[in-house]
Amino acid sequence: MKYTVLSRGDEKSDRIKETIIEHLAHFNFEHDEKEPDLAISVGGDGTFLENFHTYVHRLDSTAFIGIHTGHLGFYADWVPEELEKLLLQIANKPYHIVEYPLLDISITHKDGRVDEHLALNECSVKTPDGSVVLDVSIKGEHFETFRGDGLVISTPSGSTAYNKALNGAIIHPSLASIQVTELASINNRVFRTIGSPLILPSHHPCTLRPTLDKSFLIAIDHMTENHSDIESITCSVAKQRVRFARFRPFPFWKRVHDSFIADKR
Repeated sequence: MKYTVLSRGDEKSDRIKETIIEHLAHFNFEHDEKEPDLAISVGGDGTFLENFHTYVHRLDSTAFIGIHTGHLGFYADWVPEELEKLLLQIANKPYHIVEYPLLDISITHKDGRVDEHLALNECSVKTPDGSVVLDVSIKGEHFETFRGDGLVISTPSGSTAYNKALNGAIIHPSLASIQVTELASINNRVFRTIGSPLILPSHHPCTLRPTLDKSFLIAIDHMTENHSDIESITCSVAKQRVRFARFRPFPFWKRVHDSFIADKR
């Protein structure tokens, strides 16, 4: 098996990375940063997201696993104290694949260019200049005109991230869906929005069209870019899926419980 390891860069994470490489070499595993079968991240969810986007072009071939060395790692199945157990599992036990839905983002520019992206967590649309005003269409039909601080479109697994902070629903990743959540919408006699998160199935794409000529901050997971020529942004459930390598059961609701409810003091 070919593998790669990405560290958050702190001393503890780097030490674990070195241990992984050293031990897997004894089992004749090949360290390959270009075409890994297994992409291991050591750090937090930010490190996991970076690993995902590094190998987003290899989703059919690369599986992901995380070791979290911080306070909260929703995507990480393992903690440093379990490192020896994990390495033995990798060396001796075939892993089980669990797949989660992804978000497909298509950004159309006014000159006709189209940028395609995939997100593991979410896409957010904001502006550094006043309020965001967007015509929102669902499945090609106008739904509302949004005015406020912005919109967040999340995956089921990403529903526990930014979306949760906005009081969005937590969605089980067996549901191929996306969620649209508002950021401080303005509701008065002129502007009116639904005011609630929308959960859309895979065959209901959501398209955002700016009504004002201004720049937008579009964040895709941990990456943010400023765009000033946006014609539309279409979000939908992606055809691709992320593959997690599981060496033991870790049900989604247990993951939610351990991340947000369990008292680990």
